[in-house]
Amino acid sequence: MQNSNSKKESIIAYALLGTILLTCIILCFVNGGTIGHLLDRNFSQNKNWKVLLEGLRTTFVITGVAFILGIMLGLVTCLVLGLRSNNTFILIIKQIFKGYVSIFRGTPMMVQLLIMYFIIFASWHFDSAPLLIAIIAFGLNSGAYISEILRGGIGSVPVGQMEAGRSLGLPYSTTMVKVVFPQAIKNSLPSLGNELITLFKETSIVGYVSVIDLTLAFRKISNKTFDIVFVYVIMGIVYFVFVLLLTKLMKLLERSLSKNAR
Repeated sequence: MQNSNSKKESIIAYALLGTILLTCIILCFVNGGTIGHLLDRNFSQNKNWKVLLEGLRTTFVITGVAFILGIMLGLVTCLVLGLRSNNTFILIIKQIFKGYVSIFRGTPMMVQLLIMYFIIFASWHFDSAPLLIAIIAFGLNSGAYISEILRGGIGSVPVGQMEAGRSLGLPYSTTMVKVVFPQAIKNSLPSLGNELITLFKETSIVGYVSVIDLTLAFRKISNKTFDIVFVYVIMGIVYFVFVLLLTKLMKLLERSLSKNAR
């Protein structure tokens, strides 16, 4: 029964996807001619595809580096906020990290990026400054969300795991790192995958600080050819395809970890 429902869901999903693609193709025909002609005019002529490759590379660089930075920051933040100590210095550090999480979770990504670019790092004038600032902004934002994801993952690990580690004579920190955290990361993997996908899509705003990402590359092409409908439809399809690929990769990773756990 379950397999039958899965097959039906797959058929419905593919039917909806086919309908969307067909609608996009019809819109392209109505607004400018054959698909081949539109592709040639928008992407082959004037070597516009080179701009797209540059934008795609920049998008993946920002996404990948910012996600790694976010995981490191999130891990440190989660560990600091989980400290059990009445030491004044530790309490001050914990409040700083709580403020960091609150600020970056409580303000829009666009606002954070603009503040970083026009205020905090306004004195940076070297060529790669916009890209570096974008990576820092997205990394800090991602770290705040990942810290909460990891905190939830730790909360999902049975308390008995910590008690078992402590009963064997392991210190609290060692038990966290070697016993609790591996399980917490596995439990948090679906949410981490969602954070990676969200990060990939949010990079579309970096054009506001002069970084040529995938979105800005498509905008530059549409400004040259004036085929706004076709170019923007292709842009949506490209983002959709890459999100599907990232989703599949994360599911494969989840299955791999589940098999190893068994």
